[in-house]
Amino acid sequence: MSLAAQLVIKRDGFTLDVDLTAEPGEVVALLGPNGAGKTTTLRALAGLLPLDGGRITLDGVRLDGLAPEQRRIGVVFQDYLLFPHLSALDNVAFGPRCRRVPRAEARRRAQEWLTRVGLTEHVRKKPRQLSGGQAQRVALARALASEPRMLLLDEPLAALDARTRLETRAQLRGHLAAFPGATVLVTHDPLDALMLADRLVIIEDGRVVQTGDAATITAQPRTDYVARLVGLNLYRGHADGTTVTLPDGFTLVTGAEQQGEVFVAFPPSAVALYPTRPDGSPRNTWPATVTTVSRQGDSLRIDLGGPLPAAADVTPAAAVHLGLEPGREIWASVKATEVRAYEA
Repeated sequence: MSLAAQLVIKRDGFTLDVDLTAEPGEVVALLGPNGAGKTTTLRALAGLLPLDGGRITLDGVRLDGLAPEQRRIGVVFQDYLLFPHLSALDNVAFGPRCRRVPRAEARRRAQEWLTRVGLTEHVRKKPRQLSGGQAQRVALARALASEPRMLLLDEPLAALDARTRLETRAQLRGHLAAFPGATVLVTHDPLDALMLADRLVIIEDGRVVQTGDAATITAQPRTDYVARLVGLNLYRGHADGTTVTLPDGFTLVTGAEQQGEVFVAFPPSAVALYPTRPDGSPRNTWPATVTTVSRQGDSLRIDLGGPLPAAADVTPAAAVHLGLEPGREIWASVKATEVRAYEA
């Protein structure tokens, strides 16, 4: 069931204006900073928020104006919203029962779905007797048991610890791959998006700022938020051949020629740090001041102030050798071959 939505919602100084599509069997992940409008988008699709403009069409049928229970949409909320007084079986059967499926048939479907998600031995347990991962699977089974035409997931893994999240993510990926309808997933975690989604939609300030598959998004970010998400230093400037002039006049030399307005990006790992100006004067060299030092996996992330604010990744040994701490003045450089420019 293909989704085509134009969503306009106005609330207290914030306006959501988003166009969103999803093809049958496609998983679309909505990413963006807090307050960007991701959950508002999901609630509008579910019918929990009225539109101030636009329309929602699923497989050619208008949904806006229909009550939530008339939309044939399955929803998995961040905190799952399982009924605490019902067993896992009755929680899952609740979905079909809302569709006027007879009680016996609803319980049969519920049993089948709990078996599919690996909870055959937990059908009689109440939510308080389930682990976080088990509760998430019950919520997913409840959403799917009603045979929805579209599936909406709001941070479905956010409540899980790291180990459970890893296992549950793999299981969820399999269930989404088998779902024939469109799926819209809201997440703050880029790893969830990369592992679960076919396409990413980046929302900032109520607008779609970038969309594409993971390879496109990670290779060519178009906003600071996306650059931070994928771990790149990002700037915008005017290119003339291999020289890009930034708005403040700072110039960067790139590895390939471009003309006109461009984005320029390079990874923190490409930034080399020196106690004094390096010999040979590499073409992209500038004085910098350490502003913050933080752990980044096995490396340290060094945030630099100065004429070109940037992030650099160094080993702990290098940080000790250079005496990197807030306020330390150093020199930074990046090779032209590490700097990519692409059309803005």
